[in-house]
Amino acid sequence: MKKPNESVNQEMADVEIIIGKILQIGVIISAAIMLLGLILLIVTGQTGFSANQYPTDFTEIGKGLMTFKPYSIMMLGIFCLILTPILRVVVSIYSFYKEHDMLYVVITSIVLIILMISFVFGILR
Repeated sequence: MKKPNESVNQEMADVEIIIGKILQIGVIISAAIMLLGLILLIVTGQTGFSANQYPTDFTEIGKGLMTFKPYSIMMLGIFCLILTPILRVVVSIYSFYKEHDMLYVVITSIVLIILMISFVFGILR
């Protein structure tokens, strides 16, 4: 019979493996999306936008994705890359909660709130 401490340690090891896989998969998906956009840019020779204009908000990126504009596809890849460590923070909050380490739950939650506030300020800019 396993001791309760052993099962918690095994669960934490599993969570650490999941966090590592999340980071790996996030980077691979982001790179694949950005590579698709780059290939499309090379093949078409156009960004999909007029000179000195780039998609800067989600609606422009979304419209560009519907029409397969290379810069919009590359921006989606960058957005996925940005979301990868945020997902890691969310999983870390769960991990700390399962360990009953409330100090780190609070600290990591504050980090997540700061990240969300920075996104809101970035969008409103």
